[in-house]
Amino acid sequence: MQQVLYLKDASIFQGDSLVLSDINVEVNKGDFVYLIGKTGTGKSSFMKTLYGDLPLTKGEGSIVDFDLRTLKEKDIPFLRRKLGVVFQDFKLLTDRTVNENLLFVLKATGWKDKKEMTTRIEEVLNKVGMKTKGFKFPHELSGGEQQRVAIARALLNNPELILADEPTGNLDPQTSVEVMEVLQDINKNGNTILMATHDYALLLKYPSKTLKCDDNQVYEVVQKKN
Repeated sequence: MQQVLYLKDASIFQGDSLVLSDINVEVNKGDFVYLIGKTGTGKSSFMKTLYGDLPLTKGEGSIVDFDLRTLKEKDIPFLRRKLGVVFQDFKLLTDRTVNENLLFVLKATGWKDKKEMTTRIEEVLNKVGMKTKGFKFPHELSGGEQQRVAIARALLNNPELILADEPTGNLDPQTSVEVMEVLQDINKNGNTILMATHDYALLLKYPSKTLKCDDNQVYEVVQKKN
């Protein structure tokens, strides 16, 4: 199995305070893994460490072939090209259309060929069921549609791992299920996904490997079989 994420005896600090200690986690290519835990248990700090916002200062860790212990500021843009990150609040640029939002990311990550960029934008919007909405501005879309666009944006550079940080946190239950279906489809196509969530209804509906943050620890939860 190809590992995309590996943490061994890792501890995560926010400033001087210990958030999570002695983390041992493995995520393999093709996995769909949940990260659960109450607010304030360290889910966000865990995610931030993975995409280079918080340094890993204790233990071992690697993500998509980057060593988290030796990660330099200048490496972070390259790391983020191999990761797709989906946020709770979509983080779309409000003054641009959907297509322009995606084009902005491609240009920022080194794409040059106009035709290739147009094709890639069509491909990812198609994957999330938004191919007819490219000309719309974010404010013209529902929350669920905005999140689909955010997922499309995360797919642009064929990431080895998608980090979804509470992707259904701002959505109603029905829309959450729709967004979840999109993530499930993407996972079936071979994309590896680590999703932080506190939406236990989704875990029951789409059971998968689950990591829990609690008492400064991260451990795997074994889901009961019916």
